[in-house]
Amino acid sequence: MSDHYLNDDGEKSVVIVMTSGPSTAHRCATPFYLGSLLSSMDAEVKIFCTMEAVKLMKVGVAENLAAMEGGKRIIDFIRDAKNAGAQLYVCRPALPGYEIEADNLIDEVDEVASAGDLADLMLSVDRLLFF
Repeated sequence: MSDHYLNDDGEKSVVIVMTSGPSTAHRCATPFYLGSLLSSMDAEVKIFCTMEAVKLMKVGVAENLAAMEGGKRIIDFIRDAKNAGAQLYVCRPALPGYEIEADNLIDEVDEVASAGDLADLMLSVDRLLFF
């Protein structure tokens, strides 16, 4: 492939909008895995958790959840993404609907943000992915 990402010297930015949560655990690893991969390829990656995905950010949830029985815990995928350089955002307006307080979020969260912040991110990135 001649137009491969690795051949492009320009900076890349990606926002991954994560809506999947514990009720669809099988969908919860891939966004963080892709975030790790893209970050390791020098893309600027921001993962924005909204809707049911905010539940994954509550202390104790991702630590006890895997995408498949006997598989790697979701918290480990989250930590891999963070260690690779991804930034993690949590939707402030979604928290009350799931009875989650901002001070009860995992340490990996970089920012509790608004829907307006998400809109700004969406309009400013090269790639936008939804899960």
